[in-house]
Amino acid sequence: MYAVIKTGGKQYRVQEGDVLRVEKLDAEAGKKVTFDQVLMLGEGDAIKVGADAARAKVTAVVMEQGRGQKIVVFKKRRRKNYRLTRGHRQSYTSVRIEKISKPRAAAKKAAAAAEKE
Repeated sequence: MYAVIKTGGKQYRVQEGDVLRVEKLDAEAGKKVTFDQVLMLGEGDAIKVGADAARAKVTAVVMEQGRGQKIVVFKKRRRKNYRLTRGHRQSYTSVRIEKISKPRAAAKKAAAAAEKE
């Protein structure tokens, strides 16, 4: 099973056990975080979007807080003796996806379908 979550203005496709870097979250290492903005759920050929996926939750554990590599921003205007150098390091949070929980209605439908077979 996989899910598409939205956090920090970006979208990520995640599965249980995945480790990914997201925009900095306000949580310490070892703490659990929950991503409520689930845009899509998929399991094999069955895909759920919209209201069905919005009720799902993705639980993750914070592995570490860190900062990425330095990016150098250099500006120059020719023949004007203008040169400007700036640097930037983006903060990130590394998380490991623990669990993707289905919405309750979808879980009940899946259980009913399994009983019929």
